[in-house]
Amino acid sequence: MKENRFEQDLDRNAANFVPLTPVSFIDRAAQVYPDYPSIIDGARRFTWGETFERCRRFVSALKMHGVEKGDCVSIIAPNIPAIYEASFAVPMHGAVLNTINTRLDAATIAFILDHAQTRLLLVDREYSQVVMHALESMQEKPIVVSIDGGVEPKEGEGIEGIEYEDFLAAGDPEAAWCYPDDEWRAISLNYTSGTTGNPKGVVYHHRGAYLNALSNVVVWNLNNHPVYLWTLPMFHCNGWCFPWTLAAVGGTSVCLRKVQAGAIYRAIDEERVTHLCGAPIVIGTILDATEEERRDFSHPVRIMTAAAPPPAAVLARIESEGFEVTHAYGLTETYGPAVFCAWKDEWNDLPADERAQRKSRQGVRYHALDGLQIMNPDTMQPVPADGKTLGEVMFRGNIVMKGYLKNPAATREALAGGWFHSGDLGVVDPDGYIRLKDRSKDIIISGGENISSIEIEDVLYRHPAISEAAVVACPDEKWGETPCAFITLRPNAQSPDAKEIIDFCRERLAHYKVPRRVVFGPLPKTSTGKIRKFNLRERAAALVSDRRASSS
Repeated sequence: MKENRFEQDLDRNAANFVPLTPVSFIDRAAQVYPDYPSIIDGARRFTWGETFERCRRFVSALKMHGVEKGDCVSIIAPNIPAIYEASFAVPMHGAVLNTINTRLDAATIAFILDHAQTRLLLVDREYSQVVMHALESMQEKPIVVSIDGGVEPKEGEGIEGIEYEDFLAAGDPEAAWCYPDDEWRAISLNYTSGTTGNPKGVVYHHRGAYLNALSNVVVWNLNNHPVYLWTLPMFHCNGWCFPWTLAAVGGTSVCLRKVQAGAIYRAIDEERVTHLCGAPIVIGTILDATEEERRDFSHPVRIMTAAAPPPAAVLARIESEGFEVTHAYGLTETYGPAVFCAWKDEWNDLPADERAQRKSRQGVRYHALDGLQIMNPDTMQPVPADGKTLGEVMFRGNIVMKGYLKNPAATREALAGGWFHSGDLGVVDPDGYIRLKDRSKDIIISGGENISSIEIEDVLYRHPAISEAAVVACPDEKWGETPCAFITLRPNAQSPDAKEIIDFCRERLAHYKVPRRVVFGPLPKTSTGKIRKFNLRERAAALVSDRRASSS
């Protein structure tokens, strides 16, 4: 074999190879933009120089409390400076960050802390009570650091532990920090919000976090110094890697403890927010704002939305309010969004409804994702780009998880055949853009026909009175299954009856796709705001059973 002259005597060394890690971004931000704003938390303001110093104190304090490389540091907090600082300081020490969903119950929190073998736990005082209950059931309790956060717990709800600012104050502002010795080292641990059973621990590595953080810059055309409002929980997929993205571009984080319409509009107006992220429920919150909550603004505000597929009607409405939307798609196992609807200039002249339909598609792969395919899961062959043939969405590349912690069987299943199997079903349109149709378990099979619940929900969201909609299969003696719609009405909307909703759908859908039943009321949700369709399927089945019982 001919020897490759380009490989002769050209070895890696410290000058030409450094492991990729997103914590390098804060070092650069502090050097280049030391006096630029990094974090705004109400009256508290920090610069990049100050945030970097606080992170180095954090690193030093972790060492003082016996946290070692490879240990897990957990935090349960809303979007406040402490969780942003932990996003850098924990991996700067070589430890693994576990951000815990603030909506979880005590039993689930206890499971996560045990499963992760958490060494140190930071807790915002607002969540003292649920965390105390979680700790009561644990034999090996972590070291606890209490975050004041400006919220005083109710009497008897305080949690024992060193206060966060005292924890930092004891640390060295010049403390040394380290790059990982291998970019494949774990940087964070994120638990899935499974609707049944215990959540699975998804392990991210430094390389993937670095690459996805920079992909966010390219996908969103981020210039230097954006002002980003934290409507997306930082506990969710490490805030879709945006804590690291913002350091890369010297941006400003505007903290938001609770997602409320008035607070969002106030931040846009007073802090000149330019970007925010969130599930479609965040868009709904903005759209449902009262006149008293709204503020006029003239500067561009961009929203990246992901999680549940946003209906085209909702996208059209939010853009008519002056917001520019980027639609993305991904999973916890892909570091958050890994697919986005890349916009093309020639679509700008399309009618508003058609533009929204184009934008509601999931789209194409992120720049750091090597492979995105919709395949037949049995043959592992790509489906044709005909916009009709269903297959499973699969991912491959550097922004796919390392695997599930302590769960090799689930890891092997998820990564079988060299691809991550998402469980989502979709089609490939002729232009190569993918479009989700449903989760595999949510497809409705009626009289042998496959019906997409997403397609029906998209129509329901066009009704001016509907705020939320979810469609599930309802057992049917003749057809096997038929669609059943559960809806929540918009505040102060004129209340339509079920017949009006069904007639509305019949005008816009093939008749076999039209819901046979409509149920009004609040929709059950997971701790991350996803609608619990398995609960709705149980309710739909119970409706049939109750009707049969009453007629017998």
